[in-house]
Amino acid sequence: MSTRSTPTVRQRRLGAELRKMRLAAGATTEYAAGLLGIDRTRVSNMESGIRSISPERVRRLACNYACADERYVAALVAMAVTRERGWWERDRGTLAAGLLDIAELEWNAARISTAQTVHVPGLFQTEEYARAVFAAVLPPPTRLEVELRVVHRMERQRVFERPEPPAYVAYVHEAALRMRFGGPDVMRHQLDHLCQASERDGIDIRVLPVEAGAFPGAGHALLYAYGVVPQLDTVQLDSAHGPEFTHADAQLAKYRAHLGWMDDASLSAPASRDVIRRIARSL
Repeated sequence: MSTRSTPTVRQRRLGAELRKMRLAAGATTEYAAGLLGIDRTRVSNMESGIRSISPERVRRLACNYACADERYVAALVAMAVTRERGWWERDRGTLAAGLLDIAELEWNAARISTAQTVHVPGLFQTEEYARAVFAAVLPPPTRLEVELRVVHRMERQRVFERPEPPAYVAYVHEAALRMRFGGPDVMRHQLDHLCQASERDGIDIRVLPVEAGAFPGAGHALLYAYGVVPQLDTVQLDSAHGPEFTHADAQLAKYRAHLGWMDDASLSAPASRDVIRRIARSL
């Protein structure tokens, strides 16, 4: 089993699920170490994502932990399978690890929902719009840093080129559609692009009108990535210090309720397109 100095969010998640499974079974690290024929320190490292684990060992642990949920176990086994490096790995050491983790999260999601109050969703941003967003950072980034982030953001849109792309729902506050990142021309092009994206199969873009008034979430951008089983759902939140990830049951329930509120308060997809077009024409 190899070790990692900086495990990804997905690798840490696999370890966290193995630890959760062990604790649910009332088993100790010594017990797990005995099952695998390793010392307890290696078990701790596996559960933190620092040390990799083979699919066979995942199944051995699940069997001895008496986990009867085969779909859940199969999903964990799939996470342990060694695969080709994702396209985002080429940016490791160049971009912040959190940006790579978002790309990996999206790529492996079964479904994606997002709530945006300031920006157009990243997976539908044009180059010019993304460039304006990344340039509006303090301290000011270099031109190279901005361009590297723009290229990465455009590459993230490849998730819709997967053989089975994830279903995608975006709840976008009307305020985000009126913020002129890059100026009127850039924003008009961006809104036209967003309208075109909303007409694609599997993509649902809903506008939360200003008339809806107060809304939950304190304005935080929210990405909810649905796993192949509910136990593997993950939430990503934007912050001034970079992306934050959570998968605690209480937090997942809270953000599912948040998205449910947004779904009830947002306009239908056709009505949302009408709003987007109307704002674009006004620029």
